[in-house]
Amino acid sequence: MPELPEVETIKETLKLELVNHTIKGISIYCPNLIEYPSVECFQKQIIEETIQNLERRGKWLLFELDHYYLLSHLRMEGRYLFRTKKDSLEKHEHIVFLLEDGRELRYKDTRKFGRMHLIEKEKLYKQKPLLNLGFEPWDAHVNGKFLREKLKSKSIPIKTSLLDQSIITGIGNIYANEILFLSKINPLTPSNQVKILQLESIIKNTKKVLEKAIQEGGTTIRSYEASEGVHGKFQHNLYVHGKEGETCPNCKYTIRKISVGGRGTYYCPKCQK
Repeated sequence: MPELPEVETIKETLKLELVNHTIKGISIYCPNLIEYPSVECFQKQIIEETIQNLERRGKWLLFELDHYYLLSHLRMEGRYLFRTKKDSLEKHEHIVFLLEDGRELRYKDTRKFGRMHLIEKEKLYKQKPLLNLGFEPWDAHVNGKFLREKLKSKSIPIKTSLLDQSIITGIGNIYANEILFLSKINPLTPSNQVKILQLESIIKNTKKVLEKAIQEGGTTIRSYEASEGVHGKFQHNLYVHGKEGETCPNCKYTIRKISVGGRGTYYCPKCQK
């Protein structure tokens, strides 16, 4: 968390505030958040870079600068906040970007799981972290045959394969639960045993669920906000995620919660035999 819809919403929210603004300074209070290059190079290279655009790839935020891309992965609880120099630095505000108009863009991360990369534009897709990412869910390459080829040697649960960012990027735990429910597939089904028609259903429902979630601004669970005070609404559309012990909306069986690959997994034992 956040997953693709949340990152897409954050991207659009930040784009309105950041495009054409120049980074005049940076303070880094948690060096471990900078994964590439060294903290010293990161600080030196990003100064005087103007933010040209914001993009998204999977769950990564991409800040397009003059000569670089700043890649930011929020992991569990990363957030961006706008402040001024007069605002005291709060706990867990670990990186502060000073903009030319006097505002500060602060990166807050309670768990410090987030990561940032500063990569030269021409190398963006030639090195990690984007090098090994799979296709976006709406890519023309993503169809039943593609998914069957990717899964034919995998006996791991289909739920685990949906979370594999090297196959289809952007799907996280919440949406994988919803996709499998709509596709009527048990999350424990071995990936290589899922039939071609079921794989096509997964792809159709992946697009359906993610598009609806984007329209609703993502799912607000725990600490996610696209911006301060801006909450997603897709949690009101969830069928099974977080609904252990509640009634299935289709068959009135009780929704169960199990662990699949260490992730909380919600499903209907009747609809998803």
